[in-house]
Amino acid sequence: MNRFFASLLITALAVGATPAFAKGDIEAGKAKAVPCQACHGADGNAADPQYPRLAGQYHDYLERALHEYKKGERKNPIMAGFAAPLSDEDIANLSAYFASLPGSKLTDLHNKVQGD
Repeated sequence: MNRFFASLLITALAVGATPAFAKGDIEAGKAKAVPCQACHGADGNAADPQYPRLAGQYHDYLERALHEYKKGERKNPIMAGFAAPLSDEDIANLSAYFASLPGSKLTDLHNKVQGD
């Protein structure tokens, strides 16, 4: 492989290695997250199992979920009320903030759902 293509490959890999939560402003998300603390905990690790833990969650999942609550595609009257006034920038910032927090190791539902 010649040097040009090797250099191009290294650059592409380096760009792809940027943190997944780099899309939003973490500090702005932290400021916007104050109302979230009531249910999801001050650090995004909800103590009550009825509320999802947001800390360490994938930013793209959080963004999608907030957009779905805002559009009414996810049905939860509490989250719909919180998501409705959020701008796209707010959603990106909140997602970046919660994704940046240390959280429990994420797992899938394998062997946890009936029928598996």
